[in-house]
Amino acid sequence: MVALGLIVLVLCVGSVSSAATSFVSPPAELFSPLVAQKVLKTAQSVASPPQYPQYTDRTNGNWIWFSPDQWTTGFFPSTLYAMHERTRLCGSRAGSESQWLSLGRAWSTGEIPLETHTGVGHDVGFLSYPFMDELKVNSKNQTAIQAVNKFATALAARFSPIVGCTRSWDASDPTDFQVIIDNMMNLEVLFASEALTGNHTLRDIAISHADKTMVNHIRPDGGSYHVVDYNSTTGAVIRQRTSQGYADNSTWSRGEAWGIYGFANMYKHTRKFDYLQTARKMAKYWITNTPSDGIIPWDFNAPLVPPRPADSSAATIAASGLLLLADQEFSRLNITGSAYYTNEVIRMLNANTKLAWRPSWQSLLANGTVNNPAKNNLTGIVYGDYFFIKAGNDLASKGLAKC
Repeated sequence: MVALGLIVLVLCVGSVSSAATSFVSPPAELFSPLVAQKVLKTAQSVASPPQYPQYTDRTNGNWIWFSPDQWTTGFFPSTLYAMHERTRLCGSRAGSESQWLSLGRAWSTGEIPLETHTGVGHDVGFLSYPFMDELKVNSKNQTAIQAVNKFATALAARFSPIVGCTRSWDASDPTDFQVIIDNMMNLEVLFASEALTGNHTLRDIAISHADKTMVNHIRPDGGSYHVVDYNSTTGAVIRQRTSQGYADNSTWSRGEAWGIYGFANMYKHTRKFDYLQTARKMAKYWITNTPSDGIIPWDFNAPLVPPRPADSSAATIAASGLLLLADQEFSRLNITGSAYYTNEVIRMLNANTKLAWRPSWQSLLANGTVNNPAKNNLTGIVYGDYFFIKAGNDLASKGLAKC
C-alpha cells in the first residue's frame, strides 16, 4: 500500500513538472527593484507618535498616514516581514534580511497598546498578522505570543453562541448583530492562539463562524453578501445586504476575495470538505465573472456606465487566496485543479499589474478602491501592496517566478 502511494506521488510530481511548462509568465514587476526600494523608503519614514500608511492620494500617490488604532495597521509591518521572507527566496537582491526583520519588529511595536485598548473590534485578527509572522521566525518570542493570545481572546469575546458568529461591527441597537464577509480573514488568529495555548474553544469558534458564513453569506451561484444582520437574541437572519458594494444583491469584489482566501484557509486548518467546496464555488464565481480584459472591478455587478472603477487590492487578495486554494488542491493530489487556479492567478496579476503599476508613486499599485460609495477609489492601498508582494513570494516558492 505504501509502495502504491509512493508511485502515485511520483506520477503526480511528474505531472506537475510537465504542467509547469504550460504556466504563463507572471509580471516582472513582482520582483522589480522598486518593490524593495519603495517599501524600504516608507519603512524609514518613522513618525512620532507612530502613524501607519493606509492608502494614497489619487494624484501623486503619496501615502496618507493614520494613528495605529485602524484595522489596516498590521499590513505594513507584515509587508516588512514579507520582504524578510523574500530575502530567503531571492537572496540579497531583495535587500538585507536582518534589516527587514528589524524593521518588521520595530513597526509592530506601535500595535502593542492595541492589545488592551482598541476600537477595531473584530479586526484584531488583521492586527495580529505581523506577530504571527514573527512566530514563524522565532516561535519563542514572548512579545508575539502575548499579542496573538490577547488578540485572539478579544475576538473570541465577540462570539455569540446564539448567532454562532463573532460580531463584526457594533451597532447602536444591541439586537442588531452585524457580520461581514471580511471576518473570515480574522479567524486565523484563533487557530494561531489555539496552537500556542491548547485552547480548543478557539477552534470551535472559528468553525462555528465559518459554518454560519457559508450558509448565510454565500449565494448558490458562489457570489456573496457583504453584510448579514442577525437578531442577537434569536440568531435569526434579519437582512442580507451590502455596505461597500453596488447593491444588496451584488457581489463586492474585495469581499469575494476575502471569502475565497478565508474558506481555503479554513479547509487548510480543518480538512472539512465543505470549506473546500465553498472556496471552489467562490473561485468559480470570481473567474467566471472576471471581465475579458482581466481587470477586477470594484463590484462584479456594478453597471459599466458610468465606467466602474477597478480594485487592484481585490485582485491581489484574490491572487493570494487562489494560490492558497491551489495548495489545498495539490495536497489532495488534484494537480490539474492546482495548476488551473495558479494559471488564473498569473493571468489576473498580469492584467491588473499592467493597469495599476505606478513607478512614481509611493505605493506599488494604483487603481485600488477603498470604499467606492464614499468616493474613495483610484488609490494605492497598503493591503493591496502587501498581497501583491505575498503573491510574488508564493509564486517564487513554487518555482513559478524568478527573482
